[in-house]
Amino acid sequence: MLSVDKEEVWIFPEGQTPERLDCFVARCQPQHTRSQIKRLIEDGQVLLNGLVAKAGDKLKGGEKISLALPPPVPSTVVPEAIPLHILYEDADLVVIDKPAGLVVHPAPGHAGGTLVNALLHHCKDLAGIGGELRPGIVHRLDKDTSGVLVVAKNESSLAGLAQQFKTHTVRRRYLALIQGVLADSTGKVDLPVGRHPVDRKKMAVVTAHGREAVTHWQVMARFPKDRMTLIALRLETGRTHQIRVHMAKLGFPVVGDPVYGHPGWVKKIADPVLKRLVLQLGRQALHADLLGFIHPRTGNYQEFCSALPADMAGVLQRLRENAQDVSV
Repeated sequence: MLSVDKEEVWIFPEGQTPERLDCFVARCQPQHTRSQIKRLIEDGQVLLNGLVAKAGDKLKGGEKISLALPPPVPSTVVPEAIPLHILYEDADLVVIDKPAGLVVHPAPGHAGGTLVNALLHHCKDLAGIGGELRPGIVHRLDKDTSGVLVVAKNESSLAGLAQQFKTHTVRRRYLALIQGVLADSTGKVDLPVGRHPVDRKKMAVVTAHGREAVTHWQVMARFPKDRMTLIALRLETGRTHQIRVHMAKLGFPVVGDPVYGHPGWVKKIADPVLKRLVLQLGRQALHADLLGFIHPRTGNYQEFCSALPADMAGVLQRLRENAQDVSV
């Protein structure tokens, strides 16, 4: 007997252009991917006139289609009581102010202690995503990048948010302290990003197999005495390490970046207090301070902001104290 959480029933209209069964069900269930629909059909969860069907069966008119959605299975990830700073939450999604040092999703080397582990403990109203009780990760921030991040609680919200990220309609802004002083006030980096050809743990600007990556930047404040600049960044794409790779390619790597920064640069900082603050960062000075999107259920635009964390704020404060002239 089929395990059923809920059942959907449709009648394919008479006179309508014939359509494949999997295409029709996918159109009726936009919160599910085509591969998920195909899997449900293969598992016998979709019946055509009461009989087990095939994905390629043709609907010509008058057929009864029933979809028995199985209950989601428990996640294989273990819930953990990790403190979270929740900016917003409802039945469809949760917006997190992620601290630096928190990995978003379990991966080799990070089986636990991640944001997903924390959300499984915090969220008691998760619906099935891909047939599993888990949060839907729409986008990610690097482990040591702090800031705003949205997570879906159900399949429909995941699909709606993912579409916005795909079409670049989500408003995202990052703040970064970079090494060096930018002369121009604004700029754009349009260079493909992919795996480093030698060091596979790194990303790089690569022409041959890189994916399109576009970053816009704007100077917020210059600190020529200490050879640093505060910039705001907007992404058209969301490649791994995109901001860090692009700024390093320009010759202005993110302050404190252990992977793409200039080794030994911090030793040239004359002010001992500033040098100590930069060393204490222990990470790239990159923060996702704004995220705006259309709520997938209500259709309302929502925007969330996150203040600079204490480590970056401390460096910025010292830069301002040292500055003889801060110009934009």
